[in-house]
Amino acid sequence: MSSEPTRRSFLKISALGLAASSASRWPEGFAVPAGDISVRVTGGALRYAAAPGISWRTGEGGGNNAVTLDPGKRFQDVLGFGAAFTDAACYTFNRLEAAARESLFHELFHPAEMGLNLCRTCIGASDYSTEVFSYDEGDPDPEMKRCSIAHDQAYVLPMLREARKVNPELFLFSSPWSPPGWMKAGGSMLGGSMRQRYYGPYAQYFLKFLQSYAAEGVAIQAVTVQNEVDTDQDARMPACLWPQEYEIAFVKNHLGPVLQKSGMATQIWILDHNYNLWGRAVDELEDPDLRKFCNAVAFHGYVGAPEMMSRVREAFPQVQLYWTEGGPDYTAPDYASDWVQWGRTYTQVLRNWCRGITGWNLALDEKGRPNIGPFTCGGLVTVDSQTKEISRSGQYWAFAHFSRNVQRGGRRFESTGTVAGVEHVGFENPDGRRVLILTNSSDSKSVTLKLANQSANVSLPASSISTLSWS
Repeated sequence: MSSEPTRRSFLKISALGLAASSASRWPEGFAVPAGDISVRVTGGALRYAAAPGISWRTGEGGGNNAVTLDPGKRFQDVLGFGAAFTDAACYTFNRLEAAARESLFHELFHPAEMGLNLCRTCIGASDYSTEVFSYDEGDPDPEMKRCSIAHDQAYVLPMLREARKVNPELFLFSSPWSPPGWMKAGGSMLGGSMRQRYYGPYAQYFLKFLQSYAAEGVAIQAVTVQNEVDTDQDARMPACLWPQEYEIAFVKNHLGPVLQKSGMATQIWILDHNYNLWGRAVDELEDPDLRKFCNAVAFHGYVGAPEMMSRVREAFPQVQLYWTEGGPDYTAPDYASDWVQWGRTYTQVLRNWCRGITGWNLALDEKGRPNIGPFTCGGLVTVDSQTKEISRSGQYWAFAHFSRNVQRGGRRFESTGTVAGVEHVGFENPDGRRVLILTNSSDSKSVTLKLANQSANVSLPASSISTLSWS
């Protein structure tokens, strides 16, 4: 995405103190040569900067560092990229002045900018909330007479409406960290497990949430049953254990039928936890009654390896796979520069049949707040609690290479070749434009691209991400 309007937008935002520093651009007066292939680079002082274009030439290129492209061999299509509108993120956005937030939302969500279009919301409190809350706390209320989304009307729903106004194609999926405390063993949202006798009321709780959000102008396209089904986080935060048989029974006997009867087209995604639980996902999908209502598995990347997602795809080729959580640590010294880590992660999950990537908090303050849990996560962007200055994480810059270039409906195509330290993944967009993203975690090097009877040489800076695009 090298259009002049995009560069002007970045300069305008920078003048407001919302964009990267001037070090993120090539030197003033630098002429970017034209070529068949447009190039964008993040590495060193460069942040998604336009680099000299390169050209295809007829004939095979030489050298050992070669990546062969085969757009005729295609894999999964892409739904999108984004991060989470947690209660904490929405609170943080809401603290910005309207003009500053408008500029930031344009940068994050507008299709001509970052174009984030696959985002998560929370059903009640997560660990990144201002307080512990559900939509129906107190004594048991199996008829859901007390159920209310009033908490979200102050700043969560307004932020979601504002984001969707900027990008009407924003796909939202929602996850609970805990049912209301009265539905659980122990009676608290902090830890514990679900009680089976409340499956029916809990399905109605989901329905009330979805209907109430829709009435507020915020339709939700998918839900997961439970964030991180296999841990209660030692009761340090909103969390809930969901054994495998519990999730199966809830989906096939309660949540699925309730949503179907209501006429809502909301999808149901299972698991919403780490790669290493791929076997559990396969076991759940073995149940044909569950598959009547569910055709998707959500993964987190904290434990295991991305290749484990492909095992689910091998067992159930029609099932859709999503990556639904992961974010930086604000205390890490490379918070603002770990783009290579994220570029590698995104490349690996996309090469293992993933259709969408959603990071963790869209925005937090400089100390990773608001936070009612034990972790030290940072936001995709940081908003200083005092000055309101906005800074961007390394994860943000990695996302830029994917979300700005890979359109919804783009199809991954075959790219092969082993180059030490380099990960690669290619896509063909619905408009016919092709994209290749190269993440180099080693020293600078030259790589030869091979496409049918053509070749091109590209120079990769050390510790960088490069996006190449051509028609």
